[in-house]
Amino acid sequence: MTVHIRAAEVRDLDFIAHGNAAMALETEHKRLDPPTVARGVRAAFEDPARGRYFVAEIDGAVVGQLMVTYEWSDWRNGMFWWIQSVYVVPEARRRGVFRALYAYVETLARSTPGICGLRLYVEAANRRAQQTYLGCGMVDAGYVVMET
Repeated sequence: MTVHIRAAEVRDLDFIAHGNAAMALETEHKRLDPPTVARGVRAAFEDPARGRYFVAEIDGAVVGQLMVTYEWSDWRNGMFWWIQSVYVVPEARRRGVFRALYAYVETLARSTPGICGLRLYVEAANRRAQQTYLGCGMVDAGYVVMET
């Protein structure tokens, strides 16, 4: 089984929107409004400054996704890429799909001038995801995310 990673295209919009809604329900028990999610995904395709999606395929079928958004760091005079909207269909989990997505994005970040690091946030109770991220070489950055 080979996992192929590519930049997402508008034809992937329905998969990504569904994945976003499924991930929110599964990890945070939040039901998202499908039309709003679809408009949000489309907005990123229409304005790449909002983010970029990547998808994973196995045997030509899309089975996973992640999005990269951007945060300027004046401390580092560089840009962090934030990994968001991670989703892998249940039947493809534990088969290296996220690891392949992460490796692709990490390689791309390392080869892109001005990128100072990768970050992501993970639900505090999602221990399985945390173990996956640690296994990819990420470390706890020591921050607590707060919001209004």
